Amino acid sequence: MRHFTATTLLVLSLLAPALCRAGANEELQNIKKQIKEKNRLISKTQKVETKVSGELVQIQKSLTEKQSSLNTLGRDLAGVEKGIDKTHDDIERERQEAERKKAQINRRMAALYKGGDTGNLRVFFSSESFPQMSENLRYMRSILENDKKLFQQYNENLERLNHLKERLEQEALKKEGLRRSIEAKKREIEQEKSRKATYLVKVRQDKQGYLASLKELQANASRLQSMIQRLEAKSRKAYSSKGRPGKVSEPARPGVTAKATPVPNQGLGAQKGRLSLPVRGNIVDRFGRHKHPDFDSFTVSNGISVAAPAGSAIHAIYDGEVIFADYFKGYGNMIIVDHGDGFFSLYAHASSIAKRVGAKVSKNDVLASVGDLDSTKGPMLYFEIRYQGKPVDPSPWFR
Repeated sequence: MRHFTATTLLVLSLLAPALCRAGANEELQNIKKQIKEKNRLISKTQKVETKVSGELVQIQKSLTEKQSSLNTLGRDLAGVEKGIDKTHDDIERERQEAERKKAQINRRMAALYKGGDTGNLRVFFSSESFPQMSENLRYMRSILENDKKLFQQYNENLERLNHLKERLEQEALKKEGLRRSIEAKKREIEQEKSRKATYLVKVRQDKQGYLASLKELQANASRLQSMIQRLEAKSRKAYSSKGRPGKVSEPARPGVTAKATPVPNQGLGAQKGRLSLPVRGNIVDRFGRHKHPDFDSFTVSNGISVAAPAGSAIHAIYDGEVIFADYFKGYGNMIIVDHGDGFFSLYAHASSIAKRVGAKVSKNDVLASVGDLDSTKGPMLYFEIRYQGKPVDPSPWFR
């Protein structure tokens, strides 16, 4: 449970503008990261869109080629079917002719061999002379040989036509199979085209969503930047030296506080130039007004940032009492020590806290450990010295 004293509430109320600015800066950094990620996604979707569009062009080209192949194959199949029909007609004519010849042969053979040997004798005795008889016999044998040859030719022709028919039928089956294969491939390509087209629609929808989100993030970033600039202006007014009404003077120079509230020469006030840094490390951000690296604006730092290895001990700069020791958005784990006489010291971004609220601490006591909680620059200590609620440059206070 958090414990708040009146002094704690006072200090936190004085810190509020800086904490709001820190939170706004943190939110701005998060939005910038999101903008970077959206730009990456948009770039990725644009590449995918280009790739899928190219694939759809190739698919359409392939479909056109397949359709052309189907048309050619259809003409080929029609020609084959026509050839098969003609072959059937040729076979039928040849068969009928062969049947007629076969019937003629049968009649001749029946007449020749009707009487067996008697028939031969009839042919022999019907001749008027021996030469005529011999001539008649040669004629009969010639007729018989011709009929046999004709019958053989018929069988050969029939067999040849049957083979031709089988070959044409096989070719027709082969082309029909090829046609079915191309049709199946065509359906497959059409399905792929449909899938690609659907995917392309989704990619374009995602792209539009990313663009809309990017526009919204950029608007939020612009609003946050304006807020930060207003907070900076307010901070400069709050922490500037008193002057004529409406005048905004520069932030306090190192070691200089408001003229109306001089630093007392006792307690912590008497230790200026004699203290040791709360942690061993390198000062990476200093007190005062600084130009923002990404925007044409200025920020005001109320303290210093000391880069140090994670886990390094954070020491109290002087005797005092812990009035705050807990997490605070933008500062991470934070400790505030009241040193008396209006002096406070603040230690932020700690990984762990070693002292509780109400604890009395002496100079160099360990308060916490270095961490990177809510830090945008890795493990570090953010440190402030405040006098009567106003920040003073810590640098001149250290040896």
